[in-house]
Amino acid sequence: MLLRLALNTFTNPVRENEQGFTFAYASKVVFLRMSNIQLIIEERARNIGNFLVGRLLPFSQKRMIGPFIYIDHMGPVALEADASFDVPPHPHIGLSTLTYLLEGSVMHRDSIGTEQLIEAGAVNWMTAGSGVVHSERTPEALRGKPQRMHGLQIWVALPAKDEEVVPYFTHIPASGLPAWEEAGVHFRLIAGEFGKYKAGVPVHSPLYLLELTVENDCLVNPADRLFGETGLYVLEGEVAVENQTFGARQLLVAMEPKLCQFKMKAGSKVYLLGGEAFPEQRYIDWNFVSSRPERIDEARLAWSMQQFPKIANESGKGIPMPERPKGFKWT
Repeated sequence: MLLRLALNTFTNPVRENEQGFTFAYASKVVFLRMSNIQLIIEERARNIGNFLVGRLLPFSQKRMIGPFIYIDHMGPVALEADASFDVPPHPHIGLSTLTYLLEGSVMHRDSIGTEQLIEAGAVNWMTAGSGVVHSERTPEALRGKPQRMHGLQIWVALPAKDEEVVPYFTHIPASGLPAWEEAGVHFRLIAGEFGKYKAGVPVHSPLYLLELTVENDCLVNPADRLFGETGLYVLEGEVAVENQTFGARQLLVAMEPKLCQFKMKAGSKVYLLGGEAFPEQRYIDWNFVSSRPERIDEARLAWSMQQFPKIANESGKGIPMPERPKGFKWT
């Protein structure tokens, strides 16, 4: 039996560094008692070079949802003709990156040899494994022109047995994503599996990432197809859960996916994400993820010594590695 929400809202002093990975800013947390919603995470502004994003994960009270360890909401933003989206070369280990654009286009280049343009509705999936370097930039054809950018940048941690796999890259065009309609709800499966549907992204653990949109008010009951840990991210519009309404840029974390039922207000767009959690803890420092802290120390040293592979047609040393905060220790 679903119980009515009881809200206990407070300001919790969460200590974070600039990347938001280590526990210095106050952040609003909402806990809901006697409800299936365990936690509400609101977007926190973070600067990634010349671009402002809204960060959802990692969060101090909830570092991961299933294998999802990092979620940034980019934009929406209108870039003037003299501006561009440029993320210089930077390294990763122990994870897969997922880029999903709603507006705009980005040129991806990596040390595997990939050069791939991603446009709205498509998915770029790069598995870093033992180590990869990539850059993301405004395509040459769009430089000097006004443009819009809007999308999601997501990291999915790899299972311990796959953390050192050989890096690879996969691009799925918008037309290649499973899409269907149920009772007025339009579904797109971006990654993983959901019931009888399976996305083309080659994931390494059981997970799901779906986009849901509605034109009219609709009741959504996906519970029988969810598993593991579940999050509901409201990008646009509103959702109602157990007689409580939640707005845009909020991530709701469910206590029990089998009780996940909600009403989407007309014109809303939300994302369901989650999957099976790993038995081991995951550590994250800058762009590195691993089940072994010493492996991250090795990657930091390798980047500082310029020992990562290079990207063809990219010059310079790439993004400098930020120093760890004074008194840093693994938690």
